[in-house]
Amino acid sequence: MNPLRLIGTALCCVAIVFGGLTFSSDAQLDPNFYIRSCPQLQSIVYQILSNVATKDPRMPASLIRLHFHDCFVQGCDASVLLNTTDTIVTEQDALPNINSLRGLDVINQIKTAIEIACPHTVSCADILTLSAEISSVLTGGPGPSFSLTQLKSAFADQGLTTRDLVSLSGAHTFGKSRCFLFSDRLYNFNNTGKPDPTLDTTYLKELQKQCPEDGPGDNRVNFDPTTPNRLDKNYYNNLQVKKGLLQSDQELFSTPGADTIAIVNRFANNKIVFFKNFKKSMIKMGNIGVLTGTKGEIRKQCNFINKESSELDLATVTSTESIEGGVVSSI
Repeated sequence: MNPLRLIGTALCCVAIVFGGLTFSSDAQLDPNFYIRSCPQLQSIVYQILSNVATKDPRMPASLIRLHFHDCFVQGCDASVLLNTTDTIVTEQDALPNINSLRGLDVINQIKTAIEIACPHTVSCADILTLSAEISSVLTGGPGPSFSLTQLKSAFADQGLTTRDLVSLSGAHTFGKSRCFLFSDRLYNFNNTGKPDPTLDTTYLKELQKQCPEDGPGDNRVNFDPTTPNRLDKNYYNNLQVKKGLLQSDQELFSTPGADTIAIVNRFANNKIVFFKNFKKSMIKMGNIGVLTGTKGEIRKQCNFINKESSELDLATVTSTESIEGGVVSSI
């Protein structure tokens, strides 16, 4: 399967969650919801992703990260789209998300393209959460220094299995991470004053060059040192030779006796098996805590709850930009 096609297929659940849901009180997600009203939805998503990936190879990884950060905080409710205002401080200003929500402008591109192709069919967001507080971000997802036990617990809390954990971790086969998220592994692992012993020594030296001990911590390092811009199985091959970037990555293979080791080995040996499981787990994650029926509200503007939206001069918010250059506010 074409890796970009795989991403496009999996991220169609993002378009559906950020798009529309049925309105009955017993409503459920339906992958064929737009089959008649907007049959070209998947092709639109794929085309935009293809164009964006050509211009910016990092963007597909950023989109997956956006999806993950939305779903692990109060469920997949598009709360990550909410902008901070005078009365609400949202997920966008939480430390894990600052400068790290580059995918928002692509979501807006997809929304706009679908609205043009299928007018009056897809709103920017239908039944969604009323809040998106910073405290939920700080406690809602696994951290880069989590042990395997902590990782399993965090995923189990979302109804995800150990196989889902290993499959979704494969998203780290491309994209980048900032040094401060793993620099302790390079110099003072677990306050030992020594590097993490599960890091390959040659790889360790390469990382120390990119992330100096007294550096600011903002340098970005490829998750995958072999094929950094490609969704493939090399993430798992890297774990086998002690080249997982984050502690939470290497834990999947270096934890003695762990049941994740066999899964890592299987994915490392067969990319088709990995792709199949990755797609399945992405879609499963896309169903976490989705609000249906009378829960939440049908937001009239993507970036604001309805009360805020009615009080804002929308002309003053359309140009708000994130520090990294992606448009956060788009009406």
